[in-house]
Amino acid sequence: MIKATNIIKSFHDGEREQIVLRGISFEVADGEFVAVMGRSGAGKSTLLYQLSLLDHPTSGTIMLDNTETSTLTHEERTRFRLERLGYVFQDYAVMPDLTAAENVAVTVMMRGESKSSALGKAALALERVGLGGRLHHLPSQLSGGEQQRVSIARALVNNPRILFADEPTANLDSETGSHVISLFKELNEKGQTIVMVTHEEEYGNFAGRVVTLSDGLIVSDKKIK
Repeated sequence: MIKATNIIKSFHDGEREQIVLRGISFEVADGEFVAVMGRSGAGKSTLLYQLSLLDHPTSGTIMLDNTETSTLTHEERTRFRLERLGYVFQDYAVMPDLTAAENVAVTVMMRGESKSSALGKAALALERVGLGGRLHHLPSQLSGGEQQRVSIARALVNNPRILFADEPTANLDSETGSHVISLFKELNEKGQTIVMVTHEEEYGNFAGRVVTLSDGLIVSDKKIK
C-alpha cells in the first residue's frame, strides 16, 4: 500500500540547511496499522506529511496504492488525496460555523456530489464513529473527543485507502484519547490501513507495528503482535 524509498527532506533557513529525514525506506502493507514513534524533533510528522502527499520530499520516491506519486501533477495529487487518502490531525481542524454533518459533508461535496447526497454519507460516517445523535451540533456544542470523532468521520467518509493520523490524541485527556485509539483499532480490524504518528507508547502499542525514528532515521521497526 505504501513503499517509501530513500526519503530525504531538508529545509533551508537562509544559507543553513536542516536535514530532517535522512534516507527513510520502509513499506506498509494493505490493512496494516503502523504507529510512527520517536522523541520530539525525530521527524515523525515530517515523514507523515511526505507519505500523505501534504508535502514533497527533497529526494526519494513514494508509491501509494500502486501509484508513483512523483509523476503526479499538482491537480492529480489533489485529486489523489481527496479520493484515496484520509487525514486526522491533533487540532481536529473542524469548521466552527458548520454542524458535525456539514463538516463531514464538505469533503464529499468537493468531489462534486450534491449537498443532499453528501449529508447522507456524512450521517452514515458519523454513525460509524458513534455520533449518530450529534449530526446537527456545532463544534462548540461538542467535547474535544467528539470533535476528534467528527474529524475521523470526515477522514473516512470517502472510504480512503489509507488513513493518516498525526498525534490524534495530543489534545485529549487520557480516557478520551483511549476511546479514539480504540476506534482506530476497530477500523483497522475491519481492514482500514492506518499510519499514525504518536509520542505516547501506550497508544502506539494499539497498532500492529511500531516504527521508531531518531534524528531522521528509522532505528527500530517491530511487530507488536
